[in-house]
Amino acid sequence: MIKFIAPIALLTISNVFMTFAWYGHLKFRSTALITVILVSWGIAFFEYCFQVPANRIGYEVYNAVQLKTIQEVITLIVFSLFSVWYLKEQFKWNYLVGFVFIILAVFFIFKKW
Repeated sequence: MIKFIAPIALLTISNVFMTFAWYGHLKFRSTALITVILVSWGIAFFEYCFQVPANRIGYEVYNAVQLKTIQEVITLIVFSLFSVWYLKEQFKWNYLVGFVFIILAVFFIFKKW
């Protein structure tokens, strides 16, 4: 059971770091671009420290397409929370509709045909 959950937990942590590395600097628009690039690279290091083991462990129970699908769903959830909480952006109804379609994609990818 832990081999199924561990990659999801590690990918979630990885995605929190990734989201801050890629989008956290948007609140600091007056900071020099080179500075935010270097800070983002530093944050991304920690993302990889969780992402690489997540995929290594996850590949024992999921195939590569399933791992990527899990990662994308986690990314959308983390980013949605981040954009509302950290960037103070509004979550719109059409985003939810798009997520429903992504859930359908997850169904088709994980369904045993």
